[in-house]
Amino acid sequence: MKDISIVLCGEAGQGIQTVENILVSILKLSGYFVFSAREFMSRIRGGSNSTEIRVSDSPVNSFVEKIDVLIPLDSKAFDHVRWRIGKDTIIIGEKEFIGGKSKKTFEVPFIELAKEAGNKLYANTVTVGVLSGMLDVDFDRVKYFIRGYFKKKDRKIIEDNIEAAKKGYEIGKDMVEAKGIDFDLKKDEKAKEHLLLNGTELVSLGAIAGGCNFISSYPMSPSTGVLTFLSQQQEEFGIVAEQAESEICAINMSLGAFYAGARAMVTTSGGGFALMVEGLSLAGMLETPIVIHLAQRPGPATGLPTRSEQGDLLFALFAGHGEFPRVIFAPGKAEDIFNLSRKAFDLADKVQVPAIIMTDQYLLDSSFLVSSIDISKLKNKKYFVKTGKDYKRYKVTKDGVSPRGIPGYGEGLVVVDSDEHDEEGHITEDLDFRTEIVDKRLRKMDLIKKEIEPTELVGNKNYKTLVIGWGSTYYGIKEALDRMDNKNMAFLHYKQVYPLHPDTRKHIEKADKTIVVENNATGQFAKLIKMETGIQVDGSILKYNGLPFGVEEIVGKLKAILKKEDK
Repeated sequence: MKDISIVLCGEAGQGIQTVENILVSILKLSGYFVFSAREFMSRIRGGSNSTEIRVSDSPVNSFVEKIDVLIPLDSKAFDHVRWRIGKDTIIIGEKEFIGGKSKKTFEVPFIELAKEAGNKLYANTVTVGVLSGMLDVDFDRVKYFIRGYFKKKDRKIIEDNIEAAKKGYEIGKDMVEAKGIDFDLKKDEKAKEHLLLNGTELVSLGAIAGGCNFISSYPMSPSTGVLTFLSQQQEEFGIVAEQAESEICAINMSLGAFYAGARAMVTTSGGGFALMVEGLSLAGMLETPIVIHLAQRPGPATGLPTRSEQGDLLFALFAGHGEFPRVIFAPGKAEDIFNLSRKAFDLADKVQVPAIIMTDQYLLDSSFLVSSIDISKLKNKKYFVKTGKDYKRYKVTKDGVSPRGIPGYGEGLVVVDSDEHDEEGHITEDLDFRTEIVDKRLRKMDLIKKEIEPTELVGNKNYKTLVIGWGSTYYGIKEALDRMDNKNMAFLHYKQVYPLHPDTRKHIEKADKTIVVENNATGQFAKLIKMETGIQVDGSILKYNGLPFGVEEIVGKLKAILKKEDK
């Protein structure tokens, strides 16, 4: 696989995201496989933000530390990514931002070229043109996409942007032809057929596919995009979207919506989920389904609100007072983000439990090429029943799932209560029945386990060293092992972290050495494995500075562990 890593770095408000959105789309339509990831500070303007765009002749989906092409957009950009710059990094930009930084520097007066095209604001479009020229993109495709991207703007603005792109394109072509820069990347028609979607869109589309027709949430980074996306689809898909006044209101509104027959969700991050914990327990007692999208970011408290971490696993597992079943998904592959977001609605409704989808900032703000999303066979089954006069909402059943009625649908009275209750839903302090109904609720775990998502084993089945990951670490670990090409190593990925897959013990006991890779400080998934299996893993690779793992970083740390063991 051949690929290049392009990094744009500058202040918030300089339009880095616009360049990313336009460029990855143009490159995909030109036949390149692309992936992009963002890191940014918690401010509206200023600071230092960067976007990485990987361009490849083969599928690529993970963050790397190396920079092949750097475009610094302000004086602080170079220092911000200095640790990623190598001797072969090509630096392109305004003279004052690149002077003396590297032997491979190319001065491009982006702002002056933009002014010549009509406005200095078009500097971002010049950037798109330069990179398109360097990567041998047909300029007609650039023009076509720019017309579509700015279609709501005045015609003059559209034509000026095309002119700005052309000026940059000519410079990019000159770099290839006159200065000998050749990335030698081949195009593949298959890339054009893929869907370009970011993690937020995949969660949202999965929710729609799962029948979501109600969302109530309080905005909180990095989860807000799901609320925004679903609110934009209200008319087309019949979704009620409510920005609640607090997280407490949000979860209670969604519980009320599910009680009334809707399929509802909330989207939040750690601090918001903390406020929803009482509502989570209420869902457990009422046996009312709910779907919670928990987008992780570093804590505690406000922490690093625009950064990434996998620090809320044990919180999600133990949140809520009392004992009640739940299911927790943690997708890592792009297709799994969609599929598990959809499944969360079906399983929550079927078993009448909270279903939690765990993502993080890195996963949500990354853009992937998705080969296909097959919705042709998807059918959302209605699990509520028409009630009769003798209806009992909490009838004790063998599998723990009682018939769920909807108020007004049938002749029965649908009674729910946050206190412990009898089969009809009325408050009770019958202590013997208390034991019976707790057991009834907990029996749902057997149903959940029957539909548990399989783990994915990547690599040699006869491994000696087993690397374990969950959630968003999937692509990074997989590429790291591909690079190492060690026949004695394999990678086991979990996309459902609770309940834990029953094959876990078998996989671990087969290995001479087990290493868990996760984005937190205390090895939370390793602790979960020990709690569920009694097995202590041999080692952990942990990161908790707010950034995702780079592929090179995983390779380096794995090699260091193996080298130490060899001694």
